[in-house]
Amino acid sequence: VQLQASGGGLVQAGGYLRLSCAASGLTFSSYVMGWFRQAPGKEREFVAVINWSGGGTYYTDSVKGRFDISRDNAKNTVYLQMNSLKPEDTAVYYCAAERSKMTTTQYEFDYWGQGTEVTVSS
Repeated sequence: VQLQASGGGLVQAGGYLRLSCAASGLTFSSYVMGWFRQAPGKEREFVAVINWSGGGTYYTDSVKGRFDISRDNAKNTVYLQMNSLKPEDTAVYYCAAERSKMTTTQYEFDYWGQGTEVTVSS
């Protein structure tokens, strides 16, 4: 199984980025997909999760109304549209796959991507 995250970069506060995570080696539509992030000096935290069909999503409070998670099962890809970015969104963003249930608990995710770095300047 491979999860390849991309789309990170340097952006000014108020700007936007779209992260992508391409999956291979698994039946993508059978997996709940999540995004997590780890800021410098901090523990990795949950950001957003989307269910198998894309009809259910959940976000951490700090990104609600600014971030949007979506998926394209035909392309085996999950996205994270990040708008109105803030310096506190600076982190390495990871995508992850979980087969059994919608969860925000990172330890319940089976597979992880390598991360893509997002830096938001003030």
